[in-house]
Amino acid sequence: MELLGKYKNGNYTVAIYKDGTKIRATGADSFEPTFPESIDLKITNQCERGCAFCHENSTPDGKHSDLLNLPFFRSIPPYTELAIGGGNPLSHPDLERFLEKCQSRHIIANITVHEAEFFDNAALLWTWVSRGLIHGIGISHTSPKYTERLLRYLTEMYRFSTAVIHVINGVVSLDDLEKFADKNLNLLILGYKDIRRGQEYQSRYMDVVSMRQQTLKENLPRLAKDGHFRTICFDNLALEQLDVQRLVTSEEWESLYMGDDGKFTMYIDAVELEYAMSSTSMHRYPCENTVQAMFQRIRQESNTINNIERNCT
Repeated sequence: MELLGKYKNGNYTVAIYKDGTKIRATGADSFEPTFPESIDLKITNQCERGCAFCHENSTPDGKHSDLLNLPFFRSIPPYTELAIGGGNPLSHPDLERFLEKCQSRHIIANITVHEAEFFDNAALLWTWVSRGLIHGIGISHTSPKYTERLLRYLTEMYRFSTAVIHVINGVVSLDDLEKFADKNLNLLILGYKDIRRGQEYQSRYMDVVSMRQQTLKENLPRLAKDGHFRTICFDNLALEQLDVQRLVTSEEWESLYMGDDGKFTMYIDAVELEYAMSSTSMHRYPCENTVQAMFQRIRQESNTINNIERNCT
């Protein structure tokens, strides 16, 4: 595996490899970071797609962030991972210059785009990959009408080997998901976010959403165990909704689980200059001048929530 970077964070070290592997090591009993390993960074609320379940309420006239003048940018340590999204991040006029700034500081930039935007901008994305401006590409799969076209792109264009198909639990059907199987692809399953337009969509199509979630939960052992995908990953919400922990041993869970929201990660809305534990958090704070200060507040909030949950069980 090719090493992208190695750094010290609090009482432990982190090694990140080109294929996405991350290894933490410490001599202590627990990992105590001083800054986030990964930041979910929303750079725009502009998007033409109008997905009915968009939890960000993105619109064609949504605002862009002042991306080149983020007050906290210079405090982001080298090899921090940025998960850049929106809205449609490719609509931001300053995105390439921002990626160049990230590269100059050895910040690892990843990006998530709608599948239709991926089709329209594949050449540009490949140029950025070849220049080392971006590493991982998340491709949001939202509709069966795009499935065959997306499969052609990902099976014929080997150069996008780090691409990951993003699907939403409750939106993707099992039939559509199985079309991606056995093609050596990477899959990320996201939990369904029932906020903003996501709440409206769930209310309108509750039976369909619930049926698809239950079907995926029942069939997940087969999809995961039979090697249908190169990798299957989950965000924390999907881990909970699909009860993924039941599929692995306690030792495997201890080794593979990357931590609760707010433990090693945080969310920043650069459009509104607010930060939170995750993109689903309704409790948000005004951005400060350093990610270290913001992260310590998020860590305190995460610890408080975990203590409350432990006391209630």
